[in-house]
Amino acid sequence: MVEQILQRLSEHFDDGKFDVQGEGSHYDVLVVSRAFDGLRPVRRQQLVYAAVNELIRDGSVHAVNIKALTPDEAEG
Repeated sequence: MVEQILQRLSEHFDDGKFDVQGEGSHYDVLVVSRAFDGLRPVRRQQLVYAAVNELIRDGSVHAVNIKALTPDEAEG
C-alpha cells in the first residue's frame, strides 16, 4: 500500500518529496512541495487528500496523518 500511496502522490506533486510510513490501513504521510507555497494548512491537506482519495474511498486506506510542508519549511 505504501507504494500505491507514493505513486498517487507523485502523480499530483511533480516536485514533491515524500515519506510514507504505516501499515494496514493507517498511514503517516509527509509531502514537501512548492505547491504548498502561500497555502493555509487546511488547503494543503485538501490537496494531499485529493491525491489519495480513491484509496480512502475504496477502503484500502482508513486513516491518514498528513504533514504538508514547503521546501523552505522542511529545511527550517
